[in-house]
Amino acid sequence: MMDRRTAERRRASSAHLDLDKPIYTLGVASEMLDAHPRTLMVYEQLDMVKPRRTQTNRRRYSPRDVMKLQAIQSLTRNHGVNLAGARFILALLSRWKPTASRRRQASATWTSACWKSEPEARPELRLRSATRP
Repeated sequence: MMDRRTAERRRASSAHLDLDKPIYTLGVASEMLDAHPRTLMVYEQLDMVKPRRTQTNRRRYSPRDVMKLQAIQSLTRNHGVNLAGARFILALLSRWKPTASRRRQASATWTSACWKSEPEARPELRLRSATRP
């Protein structure tokens, strides 16, 4: 019989999912995404996703890869973005990683939202008079 601590450890470890662990085969990932396996291979050729390979050179997709593929599908199917656009969006998202220091710097720079500023404090927001001098 299992003691309480062992059961708690197992629950905690099963609740934690490693997003980078390559666990899904090409067939399983294509079924999860309701896509043809060749479609996933095309995404790989376009460097949109990089599945890991086993020793026998078979593709293994991680949960993070599957989430990325879901994002690609959402962009192409629901939002009318072509593959070049989806590739560009993914490249932008991978470069833009807000860090804690950037957030602190931004919050220190902006004390209030620009649309809440008083016109007197910001001359560019003042309305021009209807008559010109």
